[in-house]
Amino acid sequence: MSIFKIFDTAATGMSAQTLRMNLVASNMANADAVSSSLGETYRARQPVFQTMLDQFNPDAVAHGVRMAGVVESDAPLIQEHAPDHPLANEEGYIFRSNVNMVEEMANMLSASRSYQSNVEVANSAKQLLLATLRMGQ
Repeated sequence: MSIFKIFDTAATGMSAQTLRMNLVASNMANADAVSSSLGETYRARQPVFQTMLDQFNPDAVAHGVRMAGVVESDAPLIQEHAPDHPLANEEGYIFRSNVNMVEEMANMLSASRSYQSNVEVANSAKQLLLATLRMGQ
């Protein structure tokens, strides 16, 4: 593995964490979403990451991470009896999203720390390469 691959690996990690942060932002923005039916109510979304392997050499070391998909939470939606609400169904119920703001804050902090860790990896690799170049002077 080339020393320069570490920049690619850190970049894929930063990209993955950026996508994770976008999903957290989407979840937080839709936390108070209300609907009149179960099928139309916003559900919390979580990313699924996948290790990037060399397709020509599966025994080689992994060289990054990518988002394999997005899954919706199976947590139950919040059903509330509010017959005066304009979006209430015929029975007087509205449905709220299943976004848990505490979990989203924890996800946001975790994604932020992971992003910072990848930046530190890239900076450390850069410093090592610069120190190596200075040895030849």
